[in-house]
Amino acid sequence: MEFVIITGMSGAGKSRAIAAMEDIGYYCVDNLPPKMLSAFTGLCLQAGEEKLDRVAVVVDARSREVFGDIFEGVREFLEGPSRFRTLFLDCEDAVLIQRYKETRRRHPLMDEQTASVEQAVAQEREILRRMRESADYLIDTSYLSVRQLREKVVDIFLNDRGQAMLVNCMSFGFKYGIPKEADLVFDVRCLPNPFYVPELKQLTGLDQPVREYVLRWEQAQKFASKLLDLVDYLLPLYQQEGKTQLTIAMGCTGGHHRSVVFAQLLEEHLRGQDLRCTITHRDIAKG
Repeated sequence: MEFVIITGMSGAGKSRAIAAMEDIGYYCVDNLPPKMLSAFTGLCLQAGEEKLDRVAVVVDARSREVFGDIFEGVREFLEGPSRFRTLFLDCEDAVLIQRYKETRRRHPLMDEQTASVEQAVAQEREILRRMRESADYLIDTSYLSVRQLREKVVDIFLNDRGQAMLVNCMSFGFKYGIPKEADLVFDVRCLPNPFYVPELKQLTGLDQPVREYVLRWEQAQKFASKLLDLVDYLLPLYQQEGKTQLTIAMGCTGGHHRSVVFAQLLEEHLRGQDLRCTITHRDIAKG
């Protein structure tokens, strides 16, 4: 199991970082008490068939009073047999203070004894000093945009950047409405319809005879070629913009035949390039 501990200064972007980790396939837990790291890891390893192979957790100063010194709690875990990496998110004090002023949020360490953001930031920096010194990776977010932070996290923890975006290939029937979640919609009603072939009418695009019928036509073959070429061109552009999920919807009249065939074709094409993708046939079971 690959285990990543994310920690750092409050306001430095830990929530953004853990969101990026979730987008690239990690099981994520926020604000896990350090003393529970070993027990939590054991649960992950005992998950049976649904074993978690990539896990990321956030530990920070919020749990200090209840669970003691953060570094000592994490060190007990780090000295165990688990494979792990640590990411520390830092930020200049002045920028952190400004962020808290802009959002009007209370720093987690502010209390009756620590009444100002300045004091809380200084106190937290000392608490996390040893964590910072022992971290495998350090990202200073002082002048990073949300997109730039995400790109840095992806660069560190994802070997293949093509895996950073999840593509959902969907089939649907126009008679039931266009999917609201669709980013790209392609209309395949212009192609020959198996519905009018008696022996194919009750089948779906998941059946080989329907697939063969849909793809036998020259216009369907040209459509497929141009579709896949366009998708190959667009995906890197969406990835550069930081998009984490893209839904490509293929529509025919009822969502049983042509759209299913082309959604399957697209999904197979993407998987052949080792891209993360899912497939949904929204209306295939409808009458």
